[in-house]
Amino acid sequence: MKHLTYPAKTSRPRIKICGITTREQATAVAAAGADAIGLVFAKSPRQVTVRQAMEIISDLPPLVQTVGVFVDPSPEELSEIMASCQLDLIQMHGNESVELCAKFAPRVIKAHRIRNRDDINTLDRYQQAVRGFLLDTWAPEASGGTGKTFDWSIAAHACRRLTRPVILAGGLTPDNVISAIRAAGPWGIDASSGLEDAPGIKNMKKVEAFIQAVRSYHEQDND
Repeated sequence: MKHLTYPAKTSRPRIKICGITTREQATAVAAAGADAIGLVFAKSPRQVTVRQAMEIISDLPPLVQTVGVFVDPSPEELSEIMASCQLDLIQMHGNESVELCAKFAPRVIKAHRIRNRDDINTLDRYQQAVRGFLLDTWAPEASGGTGKTFDWSIAAHACRRLTRPVILAGGLTPDNVISAIRAAGPWGIDASSGLEDAPGIKNMKKVEAFIQAVRSYHEQDND
């Protein structure tokens, strides 16, 4: 599978807004133009229960994908939550094995926290077991949602090397997302803490500005 790079004249990065915690947030984010929303099932200030997730998903319009975010889940936990919530994709943010990812293929995005270029080498063994990769910022205290960026040239290297689509995360905001797209050329982008007033509380003006920035840049690039 050849990696789909950006910018392409006929496409733009897919936009995922992660850490959605309420039905109202989900419908507002979808109305603003997000392609996907992320629901965090791992321990986090943005964590949702299965019941909350089911309520959120029930109000979403069609063609907006739902992505469940997990950290080192058991196969049983994954199976139960996926069946209950009917998630479109699952995002593995821990030290999950290739075997676990392959068990739930082709619905897996493998997230990896980046410190240096060598970190990309560890993803090679996952390439036949996952749908794509999400690159986030490494931090000792959290598996994601740090609000910090990393060296986007490493993401650009990953986009050139990996055969699966790459989603860029880590501290993206309306102010830096275009610079990130230009520098890295990802297939998709993922934002959470950079669009919040507080953990789990999305600022819809920031969400709308973020999505509009991406769409406007793509339209200008295709003029």
